[in-house]
Amino acid sequence: MPRKLSGKPSRKLKTYQTSLGFYDQAVAAPSMKAALDAWGAKSNLFHQGIAKETDDADIVAATMAAPGVVLRRPVGSDGAFTEHAELPTDLAEDGDKPSSRSKPKKRPAKTTTKSSRKIDDQEARRAAASFAKEEQRRESARRKEEAARARERARREKAIAAAQAALDKARRDRQVRVDEIEAERAALDERAGVEEASWNKQRIKLEEAVRRARE
Repeated sequence: MPRKLSGKPSRKLKTYQTSLGFYDQAVAAPSMKAALDAWGAKSNLFHQGIAKETDDADIVAATMAAPGVVLRRPVGSDGAFTEHAELPTDLAEDGDKPSSRSKPKKRPAKTTTKSSRKIDDQEARRAAASFAKEEQRRESARRKEEAARARERARREKAIAAAQAALDKARRDRQVRVDEIEAERAALDERAGVEEASWNKQRIKLEEAVRRARE
């Protein structure tokens, strides 16, 4: 998935363009590597001839207005690049069916004058400053997300510790009751043993008396 650039720019931004999937994509970045990172490319699209630096005045203006943000437009179209582009019209008509297009339609090259292709240094500096500001915003959001996750982990660990403590106490209380019952049972067994021994002695005497009386 394409993503926004990371890291602070170290030099003047340039505009790079490529075609990936259903979209043409463009981004203002300090280098080709930064552009590849923004697009989420796993290979060097520039070496493959799929990506290039562009000096199209409209595309440059759009990307410099949102440095580091990947802009898109439906592949094969010549509309404006935006952050949230719609799918190509022919794809929308086909629904979920695979597209029968073998290759994206090539757009006629625009003719631009030398003066319209250049962005003056002042505008480039403004774009670089905007790029850095966007990076700071993303970093601040990332820190807030990490802090929120840390608080959630702490809350979860506290709840687990409280539940475990309650379970351990219940186990100890039960063991105390079991030990008391066992002690009472042992005392009863001892009393029963004494009673059985006393009865046996008495029974033997009485049986002997009965035997003598019969003689």
